[in-house]
Formats: sequence, structure tokens, C-alpha cells
Amino acid sequence: MTEKKQPAKIKRQKRGTDSGVNTAKKKQHAKIKVTLTKSIINTSESHRATVRGLGLRRLYHTVEIEDTPAVRGMINKVGYLLKCEV
Repeated sequence: MTEKKQPAKIKRQKRGTDSGVNTAKKKQHAKIKVTLTKSIINTSESHRATVRGLGLRRLYHTVEIEDTPAVRGMINKVGYLLKCEV
């Protein structure tokens, strides 16, 4: 007379709700205004890709992006093409 154990019911969480598990607070990064001041014509392909990665599309186009280490590295790479404001 062995009794079968029923598996424990798993509580499923609705999508879009926070379970409270592993909720690290996100840091608020400062914003940087970046403007493309020189043309990307006659620059290397990686520099063109970096400018596009920053979200800049045309000459004198300005975008406001978060100040993160990755963005800082991109700005340093193509800094000769840009004007930056904090």
C-alpha cells in the first residue's frame, strides 16, 4: 500500500510583474548630447559603424544618450568627428 505523492504545485507569475527576486536597482546614468560635426566620408568602416551605433544619421544630427563606459569608448574612438556636451 504505497501512496503516490503528488508533485508540489508551482506558483506561476503573471507576465510583466516583478517577483522581487534578484531585483537590483538600476543606476541612473547622466545624459550626453552628441552631435556629428564632420562627415563620415573617407573614414574607416569601423568608424562609420561606430557613428551609426551612437544613433547619428546625418551631419549636425544631435542625439542624447546615456553616459556609460561603452558609450564613452565609442565617443573616444570617433571623437574627431563629434561635439559632446554633458
